[in-house]
Amino acid sequence: MPATVSPTPRTESSNAPASSRAYRFSRTQYERMVDAGIFAPDQQVELINGLIVPMSPQSSRHTITVERVRRVLDAHCPAGAYVRAQYPLALGAASEPAPDVAVVPGSLEGHVDAHPTRALLVVEVADTSLAYDREVKRTLYAAHGIPTYWIVNLSSSCVEVYTGPKDDDYATKRTGARNDRIPLPFAASDIACSDILPK
Repeated sequence: MPATVSPTPRTESSNAPASSRAYRFSRTQYERMVDAGIFAPDQQVELINGLIVPMSPQSSRHTITVERVRRVLDAHCPAGAYVRAQYPLALGAASEPAPDVAVVPGSLEGHVDAHPTRALLVVEVADTSLAYDREVKRTLYAAHGIPTYWIVNLSSSCVEVYTGPKDDDYATKRTGARNDRIPLPFAASDIACSDILPK
């Protein structure tokens, strides 16, 4: 699971639990830090529930899968939406994740001054990050009303499909094996899991 980056904890007692000493940033503060160049160009981070979290290094298998997903979704993307790969979403006041792939409403030009706040579909490609994507990312996306969330599970060679966000979880989960097909949330069609899973 990714570690958390935080400045010197602000707390009255050094004996307090570490979780209570972590400083939580607002999304506005985080974006100001990004604009000010606080993070090194090669430092990949995202803001999750107020915490600045380093993103896991990518294996070649992970990278190829992200590209496979992007190409498949790009081919099926509806009018009035577009596909983003590893770019931020602005979710509420304290989160700015950078999912591996997202299909967002609007146009590229429409997000020149601000990141998208909604998505039709969010996809995370998981190998070493599987537990984090199932727990932290799943509840984050559900809490912000992302209607469909996919985890491309490289360890088990399957696609986990979460739908029906309610509060901070999804009502429905189904798993598509390599030979299965899964529905697209924005089209009356489906795709083969084998089209996005690496060979």
